[in-house]
Amino acid sequence: MPERLIYVSRLVRLVLLGADQADIGRLADVVIHAASGPERPRVNGFVVEVQRRRVFVSGGRIAELNSDGARLRGGAINMRHFEPREGELLVVGEIFGRHVQGERIIDVSIRSTPGTSFSWEVATVALGGGGLLGRRRARTVVDWSEVATFFAGTQPLVRQAAEINLLHPADMAEAIHHLPAPRRRALAIALQDERLADALEEMPEDEQLRIVEDLDLERAARVLDEMEADDAADLLGEMPDTQRDELLGAMTPDEAAPVRRLLGYNADTAGGLMTPEPVIMPGASTVADALARIRDPDLPPALAAQVFITNAPYETPTGRYLGLAGYQRLLRELPSKPLARCLDEYPEPVLVDASDRNVAAAVAAYDAVAIPVLDAQGRLVGAVTVDDVLDRVLPPDWRKR
Repeated sequence: MPERLIYVSRLVRLVLLGADQADIGRLADVVIHAASGPERPRVNGFVVEVQRRRVFVSGGRIAELNSDGARLRGGAINMRHFEPREGELLVVGEIFGRHVQGERIIDVSIRSTPGTSFSWEVATVALGGGGLLGRRRARTVVDWSEVATFFAGTQPLVRQAAEINLLHPADMAEAIHHLPAPRRRALAIALQDERLADALEEMPEDEQLRIVEDLDLERAARVLDEMEADDAADLLGEMPDTQRDELLGAMTPDEAAPVRRLLGYNADTAGGLMTPEPVIMPGASTVADALARIRDPDLPPALAAQVFITNAPYETPTGRYLGLAGYQRLLRELPSKPLARCLDEYPEPVLVDASDRNVAAAVAAYDAVAIPVLDAQGRLVGAVTVDDVLDRVLPPDWRKR
């Protein structure tokens, strides 16, 4: 029987259950012991995100590990904040993204240690291309020993990047902000694309520009691909036309399209504030369908607070806007009830050319988490969230305080 390999990229973000099947948290990284010889690196444990805190769970505490997540053998977990010890490496934080002869490490697999229970070890490493096209190229899988250098320890800069990688995006941005400029640039280069995008979204635009301008074109485009469309548009809007067009051309077309649409709106209007990718569903979908959709952990909380109901098509700009259903309303309704019969009376939509002051007033008047934005034809083109409004009405230097 072939050995069962578990790829770390598929493991992270999956649920950790207690012995009683209760949801404890989400797997965030795999902690391994640095290799010191020909023996395979062993898994010391797992970093688990529990209510925005990252904690360590020993590998010996895990009774079951598979493509659905992990389950504890029993007992409680230590809620002390995780800090890697000497001789430990983080697979996602320190090994993913490392360059190997023109390719990058894009995944690592682990397997049960032969002859033992509740123990795992590193098995193989997946390599992929280093550029935009490389992300779509077939990957190469090799035994860990062929890239053993990366499992033997780490440089101080990579370790600092891994430690910052464990922070909440706002705390990441704060930590990077206080570094000297040369260290800040080097650390930004060492961070993974997704985590650098998270940090940039929490930074003032002048700091975003300084960091992005130090990246090569392909890396900058990959980071912009990972950013929310409205944040990417705000950043690109601060650049000269030539540089902006070059970056848009290097981005993945599907990611660049909504950014281009946002750049077409005046920055001081609802169109310039909104995100073009709210949760949109047809009226015939059920409450159960909607609750399953907003349960997605990758959805920002402000966008997961409501579902917007429209006629087809269901991507912005949509068909005619019908209304919205907030999550509290959804929780009170029968799971089988159609969304068209669960529409909230408020908030009323704003037009795409409404001034940012009028949008802020509407959000405040309705105590709204997000407010729909329509074009002149009554189609949904996006939604303005409360965090978008706060970013606009707070002083420009509020992040530095």
